[in-house]
Amino acid sequence: MTLQASQFPYLPHEDAVSQTFWQSTRERELRVQYCKNCRVFQWYPRLICILCASQSLIWKRASGVARIDSWSRVHRVAQEGFVPPYVIARVLLEEQVIFLTRLVGSAGLNPICDAEVRLTWQELSDGRALPVFE
Repeated sequence: MTLQASQFPYLPHEDAVSQTFWQSTRERELRVQYCKNCRVFQWYPRLICILCASQSLIWKRASGVARIDSWSRVHRVAQEGFVPPYVIARVLLEEQVIFLTRLVGSAGLNPICDAEVRLTWQELSDGRALPVFE
């Protein structure tokens, strides 16, 4: 399931650090930073590794499989494009990275901690997409 751009007018900020991530979303791939020095994934994009401060970061494709770690149902409009109620969740990717996202489909209707969810995409009007999970 891919949600259409007309349903979501918000455009997230893209900068030099997050550019590779956003480019991968144009190709509908979820890429996460990986430190070649300490061999761990990290999220959100940064200039250095959060564990060893190395700059030897590369981008690796994530599996798109995760488990719900925690969630909250939101009943207020935070900004245009988010029609309440909706579910914001912390998911733990198979790569052992916590990722803040939105749950859609049946996962968004009845979220259960530790339930497996899979990546899908929320289209943006500029060709990028937001990774969401169902």
